[in-house]
Amino acid sequence: MKKFIALILCLVMALSLVACGSKQDDTQTPDDQQTAEDTALIDAAKAEGKLVVYGSCEEEYLAAACENFQKMYGIEVEYQRLSTGEVQAKIEEENGNPSADVWFGGTTDPYNVCAAEGLLEAYHPENASHITKPQYMNADGYWHGIYTGILGFMVNTDELTRMGLEAPQDWADLLKPEYKGLIWLSNYNTAGTAKLVINTMIQKYGHDEGIQYLVDLDKNIEVYTKSGSGPSKNVGTGECVIGIGFLHDGITQILDNGYDNIQLIIPSTGTSCEIGATAIFKGCAHPNAAKLWIEYALSPDCVNLAAQNGSYQFLVIDNATQPEAAAEFGLDPENVMDYDFDDATKNIKTYVEEVMTALSASGANTGDENRFQVS
Repeated sequence: MKKFIALILCLVMALSLVACGSKQDDTQTPDDQQTAEDTALIDAAKAEGKLVVYGSCEEEYLAAACENFQKMYGIEVEYQRLSTGEVQAKIEEENGNPSADVWFGGTTDPYNVCAAEGLLEAYHPENASHITKPQYMNADGYWHGIYTGILGFMVNTDELTRMGLEAPQDWADLLKPEYKGLIWLSNYNTAGTAKLVINTMIQKYGHDEGIQYLVDLDKNIEVYTKSGSGPSKNVGTGECVIGIGFLHDGITQILDNGYDNIQLIIPSTGTSCEIGATAIFKGCAHPNAAKLWIEYALSPDCVNLAAQNGSYQFLVIDNATQPEAAAEFGLDPENVMDYDFDDATKNIKTYVEEVMTALSASGANTGDENRFQVS
């Protein structure tokens, strides 16, 4: 009798374990279980079969992000690397009939201009819930942030030592006559980085004083590169002794290209930061693939590729892995000035025109494409 009861108990326990196992198999976490909406979007995107991306981040990161999207979803991806100013000009010219579907990377000032002109499509992605601060996305859904980077100086310490010069510590230092011909910046007409410089100086010093600062700075600038990262790529070689740009581009040159003669400097009286974004072009040919891209771009599947491909910006989504290199170099995305995005959006086109006019009036040959580079 005891053996019979024991046998019954064993059978009950075994059946309970099977039931528990079945119940556990049927229950998945939200991260593991796609919603019907997710599946429908993926299916619709696959049916379109293609996505065209204009990228204003660095080429290596752009390529890795696009190739991974294609691998994950089986959707053909075409991509082209263009500066933010180039994308803005191209999309404005196409005026609602864009040749690409999405914009990926680059500073948000040109994004805001395009949004105000009705050239971006509003979208409210599910993955926007992972964005850490409201300022890292457009309130109306026209763009969403993926990273942030600090504006500053990169200097070649070998060249400064050879010349017997101290490194500049603040914006005012860049106007010293001993730096004549040593400074590189990007082109105000083509680079979002340079547009951020304009807005930063106007917000820091006031309208007239900010433009005058840029006129005075011009006397020390050797080259205005087409792309915002252009100065950083020439500091290590010594062709550029002092580069103005985003400091994460300097980290790339130090860590990935071995230029340990580069020093990164955060201006002592304050600086601004970029928000690198992604957005959908209004009227694009592949709207569902574009929406799927935005969801992807706001996920670790995409943004964690940045540091693996030489881009060390701070990431602005809470489930991503922050690049250790940025913190190790002492960069802090919280240590920046308040930035007036509304003023920048409304006025940057006018500001660029005013700066270029002021430079011409001061004697600068703004049509010299060897100095004001456009290619």
